[in-house]
Amino acid sequence: MYNHKIKGIIFDLGNVLLDFNHMIAAEKLSGFTDKKGKEIYDLFFDSQKTQLFEEGKISASEFFKGVKEMLNLKIPYEEFVPIWNGIFYLTDQNLQVYNLARSLKNGYRLALLSNINFLHLEHIKKTFPILDVFHNVLASCELGLRKPQPEIYQKALEILGTQAQETFYTDDRTELIRGAKKLGINAAVFFGVDQLKKDFIAAGVNIN
Repeated sequence: MYNHKIKGIIFDLGNVLLDFNHMIAAEKLSGFTDKKGKEIYDLFFDSQKTQLFEEGKISASEFFKGVKEMLNLKIPYEEFVPIWNGIFYLTDQNLQVYNLARSLKNGYRLALLSNINFLHLEHIKKTFPILDVFHNVLASCELGLRKPQPEIYQKALEILGTQAQETFYTDDRTELIRGAKKLGINAAVFFGVDQLKKDFIAAGVNIN
């Protein structure tokens, strides 16, 4: 058991509340370049250009220009955007996590904390009704920071109004959980909704 009463809960977005697969976009883009889907994925989806876009350091049009040059892509921006955004899908497990979060909203401060770019963020807001359960939606592209930079966790705590020891955080990526733990945040890797419930109970979160 933890020594501090949990007052705030931070959820990751991708593969927790909304699943995604970058290969969906990579395979579609391969029809407009001489590169194959796997090559596009490897070149592109964790590139420095993508990271700058997720930090809000470059605009969507600047990002597209870089992508077009990198991939020798032969489609205009207007055709690229729906392919770029078409990687997300809701699963039954996502909905179970959403419903669990909704059941906690009255008792805890809830935040979503995501490494995400402007195009994906706007697409999700318009397409998937899952963000309404959170008191704060914290996007890397708006904060100018990415997980696991310590400053982004500190900013999340400041916005939530909770201390690290009073905050629980779940994310599907081990290295991001590790970064939060270094600041004293109670954190657990997301391994599905059943395990999340066990982690909540262990942290003293009332899920009834």
